[in-house]
Amino acid sequence: MPNRMRNIPWRILGYGCLTVVALIGVGMLMGVVNKKADAQVCTSMRVMVEGKEAFIDQHDISDLVKGKFGQVVGKPLRYIPVQKIEQALLELPYVSAAEIYVDMDGVLQIAVQQREVVLRIVNKNGNEYYIDTKGAKVPVTLRYVPHVLVANGNIKESYRKALDTVETALVKDLLRIVAHVKGDPLWSNQIVQLYVNDFGDIEIVPRVGNQQLVLGNAVKLEEKLDRLVVFYKNILPRVGSDAYEKVNVKYDGQIICERKEGWMLDSLQTKMKMN
Repeated sequence: MPNRMRNIPWRILGYGCLTVVALIGVGMLMGVVNKKADAQVCTSMRVMVEGKEAFIDQHDISDLVKGKFGQVVGKPLRYIPVQKIEQALLELPYVSAAEIYVDMDGVLQIAVQQREVVLRIVNKNGNEYYIDTKGAKVPVTLRYVPHVLVANGNIKESYRKALDTVETALVKDLLRIVAHVKGDPLWSNQIVQLYVNDFGDIEIVPRVGNQQLVLGNAVKLEEKLDRLVVFYKNILPRVGSDAYEKVNVKYDGQIICERKEGWMLDSLQTKMKMN
């Protein structure tokens, strides 16, 4: 009998018992935690709206949650449909991202990221909409008017529903122009509007000067803008600011200047090739 007792691996047996006790303790602790979590209620709701725009604010989000899901403060956490609330926020046309979670104090944290718009379109029928950085259409609201370029004129593409993507080559070209001049110290200040004429050519409406500046499209845009710089630096000082009505740089290597009616000059059109 003593020999048998000595042959028993007491150390291993002791470790095994300790493991079983630890597992039982963890299970009991988890049960207590789960019961506490089931009983915990939402103590408050905190809403954060991020982004440079002001289409929506904290009150809009709070009203949406309360209107669709009832009063969440004071409600047990297990009855708050976090995923459904998040999905409802993502369906708002001005929201690009949403995150919802409950912290250790029972506070329902709601973080919303707004869409950033870069262009406002007014099409030929007077239909208006914004386009955001991802090329999605965002509805216009009288509540907030962002400071972005406006494009109007002979634009056929319309707005049917929120977050539709841009379809036509023309509007895509308008977006390329906006993206190209953004951050450029000269053109971001000089361009106040984009206009599409009856021929489908994109024109710049300048802040300084009253000439029609015709780009055509966004192909070789940088070269076209460089030719306009040549016009401003080398041509305009020689002829004066009122000599030309239209400056066309849509054709490769050319600056085509159309004179105003009534000016006593040799030709109605001047072509200056870039060297």
